[in-house]
Amino acid sequence: MKPLEIEVFTCRSDNYGVLVHDPESGLTACIDAPEEGPIVTAAEKRGWKITHIFTTHHHTDHVEANLALKERYGCEIIGPINEAVAIPGLDRTVGDGDEFQFGEHPVRVFETPGHTAGHICFHFPEDKILFAADTLFALGCGRLFERTAADMWHSFQKLAVLPDETAIYFGHEYTQSNARFALSVDGSNEVLQRRARQIDELRAEGKFTIPTMMGLEKETNPFLRVADPDIRRHLVMEGATNEDVFAELRKRKDNFK
Repeated sequence: MKPLEIEVFTCRSDNYGVLVHDPESGLTACIDAPEEGPIVTAAEKRGWKITHIFTTHHHTDHVEANLALKERYGCEIIGPINEAVAIPGLDRTVGDGDEFQFGEHPVRVFETPGHTAGHICFHFPEDKILFAADTLFALGCGRLFERTAADMWHSFQKLAVLPDETAIYFGHEYTQSNARFALSVDGSNEVLQRRARQIDELRAEGKFTIPTMMGLEKETNPFLRVADPDIRRHLVMEGATNEDVFAELRKRKDNFK
């Protein structure tokens, strides 16, 4: 089985667009559809025809181009069963634990409510790739619009068990801001300090910070490090539950400048 080919590009103001291509079957999936123009340009640059859209959640900046791309390519749109009524052009619904094939590549679905009520992530276990959209970011997590911190904490537990070598593709370029917040609550973390410097260098050069790796996130992302004693001391929450520490971190991130 040949490895998947991935094309990353920017859409809108800070969205990432991602195309996933299986060279054996010729299938190409667009992970969400933030904006038609950049997606079509990326596909044409690689000579790929978009056959699928894998929709993670209903927010406009992730589905705006669904119908335009479907009209252009006749692609199949696969998305979350719990947001089916809000996904334009949806053809097939999937839920937690569902599996399907993308060519010869198995895809597993995780329901990860928090950012929205029915948000899902797409995991390619044999390729060690996770498309996390607005659930798990490099050094951060999605803002809570439709579900609670407890829901998002539970969602994070599903993803945290994935292998350290899992490459994570996320929905927005928020990494510098996330790094500044992470340092504000985990400033003694030397791995985080080095990573923050590397991120600043990448962004200064106009380079992307995507993908990240699960192992690196476990070392540096405060939302995956709620049990860390230094973070708990900083928050004065030494005896709190992991869920409560997670909620406090998300509240502080909401108000972080």
